[in-house]
Amino acid sequence: MALTGWLGRLHDRLLPAHTVPEPLWRQALDRCSLLAERPPEQQAQLRTLAARFLADKRYAPARGLPLDDLRCLLIAVQACLPVLHLGYGRLRGWREVIVYPDAFRVRREHHDEATGVVTEGEDELAGEAWEHGPLVLSWADIEEDLDAPHAGLNVVVHEIAHKLDMQGGGSDGVPPLPAHVARRDWIVTFQRAYDAHCRAVERGRRTLIDPYAAEAADEYFAVVSELHFSAPAVLARAAPEVARLLRAFYDAPAA
Repeated sequence: MALTGWLGRLHDRLLPAHTVPEPLWRQALDRCSLLAERPPEQQAQLRTLAARFLADKRYAPARGLPLDDLRCLLIAVQACLPVLHLGYGRLRGWREVIVYPDAFRVRREHHDEATGVVTEGEDELAGEAWEHGPLVLSWADIEEDLDAPHAGLNVVVHEIAHKLDMQGGGSDGVPPLPAHVARRDWIVTFQRAYDAHCRAVERGRRTLIDPYAAEAADEYFAVVSELHFSAPAVLARAAPEVARLLRAFYDAPAA
């Protein structure tokens, strides 16, 4: 399905590449609390970053999803939140955003190294990120996040965190770090917090951090990144040292 409206004209290069029309921007502010709550100077930065994202990425709506300018902008703004201080360069290396109406299924193969047995199955996902491939999202889940912006969940931020992580080579929860964040501090702190979270989940304890974060170190990083942007006070209670490092990573301007 071809995109129409302002975004379609933008990709035809009939409009400047780094502007978002004022009426459209006002609609995004009304719909996205995480954007509206930012100070004016950060809103201006995000407006520029989002326009760049829209000019740079190709949106591909799936299964007949109507994908208008506002929906595309709302995705772009949330995708740019994690790189507000890291810089737009962290979003390079991939071009496509695939958006499904709701959760989508993917086939998986699992190889058990101990037995050599290969099993196949299907997972139902709200989002997926490929290292050099597309960002894949469920619009229904994005809408839920917009409706409850401080619930600790944000599928766009989650998948962008995976994109950042993979820039470090593989998915291990250790993205390329700015100079003011010590790699050893990051690795030791995150490993300790991740291990503690896994133990709590294994013992059936209720956790402030989503149990899904115990799936793997990269999922832990993506889940706590969601909390950093949508429920930072919860993260500060659950894992204060992780919260400290994420503030340094996401919120401190690069030197």
